[in-house]
Amino acid sequence: MSAPPPDPFDARQDLADAPRVGGRQRPKDAATLILTRAGPSGPEVLMGRRAPGHVFMASKWVFPGGRVDRADFAAASINELRGPEALRLHREVPARRARALALAAVRETFEETGLLLAEPAPTASVAGPWREFRAEGALPDLAALSYVARAITPPGRTRRFDARFFMADASALLHPEPTAGSGELDEIAWLPLADARNLDLPAITRFVLGEINERLSLVIPEGAERLSGTNRPLPFVRMVRGKHVVEHQD
Repeated sequence: MSAPPPDPFDARQDLADAPRVGGRQRPKDAATLILTRAGPSGPEVLMGRRAPGHVFMASKWVFPGGRVDRADFAAASINELRGPEALRLHREVPARRARALALAAVRETFEETGLLLAEPAPTASVAGPWREFRAEGALPDLAALSYVARAITPPGRTRRFDARFFMADASALLHPEPTAGSGELDEIAWLPLADARNLDLPAITRFVLGEINERLSLVIPEGAERLSGTNRPLPFVRMVRGKHVVEHQD
């Protein structure tokens, strides 16, 4: 049975997800990590449900992620982004900021789910948001990341983000199952990709799930990396002159 086609971006749903409240604010850099693995009935994706009390996207199912922190600009890692992924990001932002985006995706995933996209390393005592990560005896594995999508929240919302979506295979995790994390997500689970698309999702999450489905459906030559869908154009969702626009960038 062939996989369903990717969902088009639902602009109407996007506006309903986060109604306009007025005001002007610049979008803040944010990063999200989509973890995938092979399940008994096909690909699975890690998702969490945001707690009901959140101002932004309450009770919606999302990928782990969040804002870039100042500490992400100086955090250590075991390796760096792979060449093609770094090149795509460097077209948008300086190298230091690109690296901070990738590190934020790894850090936020650990904070929200307890999962470490990392390799073992000596424990280190550091201050700030990387303290607990480094205390686990691990350093971020940036080479495991693929950059797969970008989206900017429409203006006038309670929160605005310029979000980059990264993807990684669960084989790069130090352990495969999530913990309770920070509590920002009140439920965390590995879900079959087909089932995940039936949940209460923000429009951008549903759209990116379709992109992930397309990438995982690519026929990968034997011996090649599963995440080598780098040649697939990168979708960029934003609002221009009051209308949603989806551009695909090489």
